Amino acid sequence: MAIVAKKVQDAKVSSINELKEIFGTAEDFIFTDYRGLTVEQISVLRRRLDAKGARFKVVKNNFARIAFEQLSAPDVSAYLTGPTAVAIAPQDANEVAKLLFDFIKEAPVLGVKGGLVGDAVYDAAQTEAFSRLPGRLELISMLMSVMNGPARNLAAALNDIPARLVRTIKAVGDKKAEGGGTGE
Repeated sequence: MAIVAKKVQDAKVSSINELKEIFGTAEDFIFTDYRGLTVEQISVLRRRLDAKGARFKVVKNNFARIAFEQLSAPDVSAYLTGPTAVAIAPQDANEVAKLLFDFIKEAPVLGVKGGLVGDAVYDAAQTEAFSRLPGRLELISMLMSVMNGPARNLAAALNDIPARLVRTIKAVGDKKAEGGGTGE
């Protein structure tokens, strides 16, 4: 645990407040070790995260710890050691986690330390497992498909009734035509 100074400089206070503003826009965070990534790789990762509505912010561990404490977030100080960058996910943390683990295949030096999803703190293994779950949009799609199934089946059954009636009438008409054409 870091030692808290009694007198805090204004620049530090403003940096902590800036982090609080950034962290306050989201509920989900994934902590990474970016040591070894090139500037180009970080830029590529930031662009990909930006496309998902997320941010990738390199943070000072002590400032981030204080900002999370002031936001009354669960204790994530275990993940705020060494070089740390935080993927900030305001919408779908699952998609952000998937993106990070896919990026690790391209740049194995990126390491995921853990995550804070809602009020749950995940270690690296749990964060990886979380990344394999279906995302929010996939879950909505599955739900809509399940909800749509009975209505689609009902519509098909209701459409089949007139079709059967038409086929039956046609079969009866064909049978009469066969019977009428032979002179019986």
